[in-house]
Amino acid sequence: MEFDKDLRSIQEVRDLVAKAKAAQEIYAGFSQSKVDAIVKAVAEACAANAQRLAKMAVEETGFGIWQDKILKNLLGSAITYDSIKDLKTVGILSEDSEKKVWEVAVPMGIVAALIPSTNPTSTVMYKTLISLKSGNAIILSPHPNAKNCILETFQIISRAAAAAGAPAGLVQCITVPSQEGTSALLKHRDIGIILATGGEAMVRAAYSSGNPALGVGPGNGPAYIEKSADIPTAVRHIFDSKTFDNGTICASEQSIITERCIADKVIAEVERQGGYFMTAEESDKVSRFILRANGTMNPQIVGKSAQTIADMAGIKIPAGTRILLSHQTTVGKGNPYSREKLCPILAFYTEDSWESACQRSIEILNNEGVGHTMTIHSQDMSVIREFALKKPVSRLLVNTPGALGGVGASTGLQPALTLGCGSVGGSATSDNVGPMHLINIRRVAFGIKELSEIRGSNPAPESCARPACTGSPTQGKAASTFSRAEIEAIAKAVIDRLSQ
Repeated sequence: MEFDKDLRSIQEVRDLVAKAKAAQEIYAGFSQSKVDAIVKAVAEACAANAQRLAKMAVEETGFGIWQDKILKNLLGSAITYDSIKDLKTVGILSEDSEKKVWEVAVPMGIVAALIPSTNPTSTVMYKTLISLKSGNAIILSPHPNAKNCILETFQIISRAAAAAGAPAGLVQCITVPSQEGTSALLKHRDIGIILATGGEAMVRAAYSSGNPALGVGPGNGPAYIEKSADIPTAVRHIFDSKTFDNGTICASEQSIITERCIADKVIAEVERQGGYFMTAEESDKVSRFILRANGTMNPQIVGKSAQTIADMAGIKIPAGTRILLSHQTTVGKGNPYSREKLCPILAFYTEDSWESACQRSIEILNNEGVGHTMTIHSQDMSVIREFALKKPVSRLLVNTPGALGGVGASTGLQPALTLGCGSVGGSATSDNVGPMHLINIRRVAFGIKELSEIRGSNPAPESCARPACTGSPTQGKAASTFSRAEIEAIAKAVIDRLSQ
């Protein structure tokens, strides 16, 4: 009998979870050195195939630039490995001899990993490495539009892990992706934690599944160029970020905000470095391609070049244009330029002062992308400090490209492709997610004080006999003075009263 796709997908998920559970129970008994050997083998295999998988991802999805996806794959493999290789994640993590408290690592079990189409192969690598490092099994749920390159990455990882001694079934991937199958995975009672990277609806589904989840919402980071900034460097950083893989990293800038006193210099530098400011008519034409009728981002523009987007919209732009820009004065759900655009399009806002720029940044973030990331280009530490104190973001990046700084490539942040947005952004963490987010900590606490020490100078309560019930003929009589006959009489009286 041939079953429908949704039924086959659900059954596959159930089988995968059963295998993963058995494998993880074995893996949980591995030593730190055995775990580290498997993680190293997987990282090396991924790095060795970085270019081939990058090309596969672009060919299948049509998103981005394969040369940039090589760097993403290296971020998800070699760079991630280098940042986690020395972490202790197995057994007793620490022993506090003064407080007499031990901390013991406890894997969460099975990680359900949702993989997006924008960064498919690199996200598989990264999520697998941090899951294995923390002693967990992992089941990958691929985006249907990137199924082939995700499955190929999985196969490379699976072979490398097995060769290094990993139990069969420790790393697995859904081969019949469907909404029903993904839902079954998220809700399965044996899932330890969900790592959700994808659209807003998918992240909400992860959080409502009934299982623990770490999800990330959309990015919509503004880039503020303050009057003390090195303008050519600031523009170069923004362009490096926004054109990297054609803007498919969610930490990339979505708008530029600058002060009126330097606006002409910024505009001239933007144009010098390959930015094109669209006319009002051209902006209107392009805006129709940014959002779909339901208010979500149009996948046709994701990861496409400025020239491709201009051709789709029917506008002519100078040869060599790297980024399309639109002068804007408003922020709102109906203004696509003030929303997330995972492609080389930027809104451009001019404000009278750094204070009004600060408020504009907050307005943009509250419109979309709150809790995620923004960048500031400035040499004035007092302004940077004010932004750090007031912006509703989990990452304020200073004088660096947003896309590369947010994922930890050009900053000292944990290298990661899952960027928490904090409670303000509906996320369970504000961190760049790493192996320690996938471990529970068991604490062993030894007694260090007696009750008398805790009580200190406070007097102990006096010991006193409890009087009998009000109205009893024996009221006030100490319990130790009752005779056997009196006790029997009292018991008989109670029984007689209860039986009435």
